[in-house]
Formats: sequence, structure tokens, C-alpha cells
Amino acid sequence: MTGRRELYLQEMGLMPVWRARGTPAGAADRGDAGAMDWAELKATVAGCTSCDLHKSRTRTVFGVGDENADWLFIGEAPGADEDAQGEPFVGQAGKLLDNMLKSIGLKRGDNVYITNVVKSRPPNNRNPLPDEIAACFPYLQRQIELIQPKLIVTLGKVASETLLGREATISSLRGKVHAYQGIPLIATYHPAYLLRTLQDKAKAWEDLCLAKRTMQDICSKDSATL
Repeated sequence: MTGRRELYLQEMGLMPVWRARGTPAGAADRGDAGAMDWAELKATVAGCTSCDLHKSRTRTVFGVGDENADWLFIGEAPGADEDAQGEPFVGQAGKLLDNMLKSIGLKRGDNVYITNVVKSRPPNNRNPLPDEIAACFPYLQRQIELIQPKLIVTLGKVASETLLGREATISSLRGKVHAYQGIPLIATYHPAYLLRTLQDKAKAWEDLCLAKRTMQDICSKDSATL
């Protein structure tokens, strides 16, 4: 962690930093992905057979957007539309995510990167299993290292628990600024959940406003140190 980032976290009351509990049990050797560039990482994910999800997927869903983005949004796993098209959040949940981004002045691909914890679709859109998360986690770690985002927004319980390394409900995590490996992190509801639970859209809007304020604070501190 850089001294400047540590200072930000201290000022935001985020020290000590929450960290994931290392690579989940059963994950591929961290060295497999830890030194890859974008091209190598994409090729490796495309041909990955580390868990049984490769047997039923149509294609992997790596991620999409600005590879130098300040904003990183992480969901849990591809659905049917994503599996067919090879891009995250392209179905109804994707349309809602695009509207969520627009509501705080963002848009897909413009200083925003979107990915999932798991890169292959679980059958029947079930939640990914622990061994499936473990197999993909080194790929997500490397994506984060390459992007070096200023802020991470986790979408849903699976992504939030994976990045924070602890079991918790979204209701207990939201409304606060957490951190992953020194990067401020805000947890909110998954767009697919919001499509089923309309009354929680107002809470998600509050989370997005918190994310925007947090980013503004980070950027203002960056400007002050130049």
C-alpha cells in the first residue's frame, strides 16, 4: 500500500484495512496469474478448465471497459445472456446497471470497468460454489492489480463476501466504506436482486451516492498532493 493511499484510508476511518483471507482454498497457484499481462490473462481465462463450469458454459465472460478505470464494478457470475454474448451485465440486470451508472454521471467503458468474481456461468444461474470462486479468484486479483482502480463497488453478497473475506449480509455491509488491499470498497445490491425487490432501489441509490462522494474525496486529495 502506498503511503498516500494509507493516509486516505486513515482519514476515512478505514484503518486497519479489511483484507480477503488470502487466496480461497482450492484456488489455482497465485503465480499462475500473478505475472500475466492483459493478453495472457484473457487467453488463460478463455481456455480455463480449473472447475466444472467449463463443461456447461458457452464462453467465458472476462470483463469489459476501460482497463485503466478509476471505477471497478464487480458482480458474482455471468447469466444466460452474458454466457451467450461473452460480456458481463448485458441482460435486464445489465440495463439496470447502465441506468445506475448514468445516475451518478458514469457510463460503461468510460473510466469504468465491469467484471464478475466467476468468469463462467453456473447452471440455472445458481450462486457459484466455493471451489468455483476459488478457481477464478486469482484471475480477479490480477484484474484488480492491472486496473489499479481508485474505488471498487461490489454488486451483491457473493462479490462482497469474496472481496472482504468474511460472511455478511448486504444490509450489514452497505452504507459504509470498506477496503480491499488498500482500495476503498462500497458494497451494494446486485441489479438482478433489485429487479425482484423494487423497494431496495432507494437503498442502492444511497450506496451510489456514497460511492460518488467517496470518489470525489479521493480525487480531491489526489489534486491536493500534485
